[in-house]
Amino acid sequence: MLRLLFLLICLPLSALAQATATLVADVVEVAPSGTLTAQGNVQVFYGDTVLSAQAISYSANGDRLTIRGPIFIRAGDGVVLTADEATLDPQLRNGILRSARLVLDQQLQLAANQITRVDGRYSQLTRTAVTSCPVCGTRNPLWDIRASRIIHDEQERQLYFEDATFRVRGVPIFWVPRMRLPDPTLERATGLLIPSFRSTNRLGLGVRLPYFIRIGDSRDLTLTPFLSFETTTLEARYRQAFLTGDIELRGAISRDTIQPDVLRGYVFGEGAFQLDGDFKLRVDVESVSDSAYLLDYEISEKDRLDSALTLERVRQDTLIVLDLTFYQTLRDNETNATLPLTVANLSYEDRKEPDLIGGTLSLSSSLDAFERSENQPGENGRDVARIGGRMGWQNNWIAPGGLVVGAQTALALDYYFIGQDPAFENGFRSASSAVATLRWPLSRQTERALHIIEPIVALGWTGTSGIATPNEDSTLAELDEGNLFGLSRFPGEDAYEDGGRTSIGITWTRLAGSGAASTLTFGRIYQNERQNGFSPTSGLSGETSDWLLTGSIDTGDGLVFNARALFDTEWQFDKTETRLAWSTDTFDLAAAYHWLPEDPTRNRDTPSSEVSFDTSFQVNDRWQVSANGRYDIEAGTPASAGLGLLYRHECVTVDLSAARRYTSNTTAEPINSIGLSVNLTGFSAGRSTGPNPRACQN
Repeated sequence: MLRLLFLLICLPLSALAQATATLVADVVEVAPSGTLTAQGNVQVFYGDTVLSAQAISYSANGDRLTIRGPIFIRAGDGVVLTADEATLDPQLRNGILRSARLVLDQQLQLAANQITRVDGRYSQLTRTAVTSCPVCGTRNPLWDIRASRIIHDEQERQLYFEDATFRVRGVPIFWVPRMRLPDPTLERATGLLIPSFRSTNRLGLGVRLPYFIRIGDSRDLTLTPFLSFETTTLEARYRQAFLTGDIELRGAISRDTIQPDVLRGYVFGEGAFQLDGDFKLRVDVESVSDSAYLLDYEISEKDRLDSALTLERVRQDTLIVLDLTFYQTLRDNETNATLPLTVANLSYEDRKEPDLIGGTLSLSSSLDAFERSENQPGENGRDVARIGGRMGWQNNWIAPGGLVVGAQTALALDYYFIGQDPAFENGFRSASSAVATLRWPLSRQTERALHIIEPIVALGWTGTSGIATPNEDSTLAELDEGNLFGLSRFPGEDAYEDGGRTSIGITWTRLAGSGAASTLTFGRIYQNERQNGFSPTSGLSGETSDWLLTGSIDTGDGLVFNARALFDTEWQFDKTETRLAWSTDTFDLAAAYHWLPEDPTRNRDTPSSEVSFDTSFQVNDRWQVSANGRYDIEAGTPASAGLGLLYRHECVTVDLSAARRYTSNTTAEPINSIGLSVNLTGFSAGRSTGPNPRACQN
C-alpha cells in the first residue's frame, strides 16, 4: 500500500503504464494531514535510476517533495547527481538542489552552490566549478573552469557558460564572458574544436582553430583557419555517409609570404560505394596549386599525385575492373607534358577448373590506353593504346617420393595503336610462355620445431612475334623471391623475356611450436641470351642473374626481421634492404636500411644508402616519448628527424612535437616545425582516452 501511494504522488501519470517505482526505507509514515515521510537509508528505484537519501517527505498541500541528504542520484545514462538537500515537484522537473554536484558521463564534474531544475530539461548552476580532473581534498585540480552561472540543456546536451575563467592549479589563465561547449554525452555537435599551435621556419608561429559544423546525422563540415604572420589559410574537411558508401573531401586555400602574389591551395578527396551486382566504385581526387605547397604546409610528402576512378567486381571466378587515372607530377626533373597524364584500363578475367585437363584455366581480355600532352614526336610525346586477350593454365602434381611437379603456360595476343613516335608502328604482337617447376620438400621434426628444406628447379621459355612494342608498364622490374621461379619477371604486359631460362634455388623454413618462424631463400636464374628491358641494377640484365638471398625471422613475441640482397658473380653487393620491427607493451620500433647502386636509367646518378627509424616508448601510464628519422649515409647528412612528447592525464592530453626536414629542391626548402596541442577531457569536442584515474592519497 505504501509503495502504491508513493508511486501515485511522485510520478507523472503518463509514466504509470510504463514503469513502477519502488521505495525502501527504515521507516515510512503517512500523517493524518496526508504528508508522507520516509526516513533512514531511503532508496527509490525507478527503471535504471536510483535515488538515495536520508529522508524524503511529500506534502499534498504544497505538492512538493523535500529531500534531506546526503542525496545521491544515479541515472541509467551515466549522469550522477549529489546534493545536501533538495526541494522538487513530484515529477522531479522543477525545483532547487543546494550544495550540489553533477557528474556527466563519468567524466565531467560540475559543483555548484545551487542547481535549479526547470521544466525537466534545464539545469541552472550558480557559482560553479567545472573539471574532469580528480578533486582531492582542498588541493586545486590540474585545471578547472569557474563560472558565475552555467545552464545545462539536457535535450540539446549543451553547456552554456557565463563569466567563465579557465584556471590551471588555481591560477587564472584567461576569461571569457560567454561560451558554449557540448557535454560529454554528445558525440557530434557544432562548435569549436581543440586549437593547436604550430611554428615553422617557412610559415612562422601560427594557430589552428578548427570549427566543427554538424549539418545532419550523416554530414559534417570542419573549417579550420590557420593564422600566422606569414600566412592566412582556411582548411576545410567535408564528410558524408550514404546508405551504400561515404565520401570525404579535404582542402585548403592560402595567401602567404612564400609566394605573395599567388593564391595557393590543394584538394584531396576520396569516396567508396557499394553498387548493385557486387560492383564497388572508388573515387580518389588529388590536386595542388604548385609543387611545393604540400611540403610547405606539411600536408604530404607525395611527389606524384594520382586521381582515380575505379569500378570493379570481384567474385570467386570472375574479375571486372574499369580504371581511369590522372597524374600530376611534383618532381623537379619531370613535366606533366611528358607524363602519361590520363591512363585508362578495362579488363575482364574468368577462371575455371576444367574436368578434362584439371588445374586452373584463366581467360582474360583488356583494353589499356594513355596519352601525353606533349605534341613533339618521340618518347616524350608517345601515345599508346593496347587491346588484347590472354589465356593461362597451371596445375600441380605430386610424384612418387614426394616430388611436386608444377606446370604453367600462357598465350597472349595484343594489337597496339602507337601515335607520335616514328620508332614504332601499329600492329599485332603475340607471346607464349611456359614454365615447369620441380620441388622436393624435405621435412624433419624435432622437439622444438619443424624444419622444411625445399630444393627448386624451374625450366621456362618465352617466345614473341610481331611488331616491336615500347615498354611503358614494366620499367621497374626487380628480381625477388616472388618472381624467382615465376612465368615472367616483368610486372606488366608490354615486355617479355625471350628464349629459355633455368631458375635454381633452395628454401628453408623453420616453424616452432611457440609461434616463431624463420625462412631463407637462395637462388639465381640462367638465361640463354641477354635480356632487354631490365635496368643494370635489377639483377636481371645479364645472361646470368645476380644471386638472390632473402630471409625473415618472426620470434612470435613482437620481433620481426626481414632482409633481401643481390650479389654479383664476384659476391659483391649489388643491392640490399633490411627491415626490423619490434613491438612490446611499452616499446615500438620500426627500422630500415637500404643500399642501391647508381643507375642512370632510373634517374639515380649516385649510389643511394639510407637508414630510417620510427620508435615510441611508453615511460609510464602518463608519459610517452617518440622519435623518427632518416639519414642519408652516402651524402653523410640527415634527411629528416622528429621528436614527440605525449602526456596523458585523467583530464588532459598534451602533445608536443618537433621535426626538421633537411632535404630540399628548387621549389621546397628545408623546414623546421614545432607543434603543440592541448586536449581537455570531458567535453565532446575534446574527449581523449587517458590513464586509469588514480585514487586520492592522504
